[in-house]
Amino acid sequence: MTTPTSFTVSTIASIATPFKQKFAIPRQPNLAKAHGIITFEEGFNDIHMLKGIESYSHLWLLFIFHQNIERGWKNTVKAPRLGGNATMGVLATRSTHRPNSIGMSVVKNNGLVHDKGKAHLLVEGVDLVDGTPLIDIKPYIGYADSVQHASDKLDDISPIPQRHVKFLDTLKPTLSEIDKKYSDFTSLVKAVLAQDPRPAYKQKLDNDEKTYRVTLYDVDVGFKVKNSVVWVTELIHLG
Repeated sequence: MTTPTSFTVSTIASIATPFKQKFAIPRQPNLAKAHGIITFEEGFNDIHMLKGIESYSHLWLLFIFHQNIERGWKNTVKAPRLGGNATMGVLATRSTHRPNSIGMSVVKNNGLVHDKGKAHLLVEGVDLVDGTPLIDIKPYIGYADSVQHASDKLDDISPIPQRHVKFLDTLKPTLSEIDKKYSDFTSLVKAVLAQDPRPAYKQKLDNDEKTYRVTLYDVDVGFKVKNSVVWVTELIHLG
């Protein structure tokens, strides 16, 4: 029997998230408690496909790195946790530039909601850019998916940063207004920026005069690093 060399994969759903760009997205799911709303495509919005999904606390999302497909892939990639210059084999990393551009994330299942006759799946702990196409959803099964004593030697080399995040006092009125619209905004900003999303070679700098920018929801967030602390210096509505 001949094994097929190519397959057709269909988008079954897309996910809405606070992340409007790839920059500053957490390196792995659940490092920030960002929320996502999954909307199913025509032909896959049958509620019967989701029967029993409430039985699982967490789900696997299989998705396409759709913004990277045109850039192609290489057999080795630079590994951020090795300082940004050392390379590893692409299949030994979670790089977004992969032979088939397929990614996977485990997220918390926050249940189904119904709107205008359509079902939407609410999830938490997402690390996906807004609008990412999903190609499958599978239940996370603890006894099978959680491997005791699994090791990650990169943790010994370069642990994920955890910096303190502070807002300038002048931003407090603006921040209060944004929090009324997005109740998780402050906590999301802190979780995202605590991981120091600057390029790997910059993360060694405890003082960095450059202002970096990331868009969360519809807010442009400007930040700098001073005395090891990430300072949020600007909050600008983009709507």
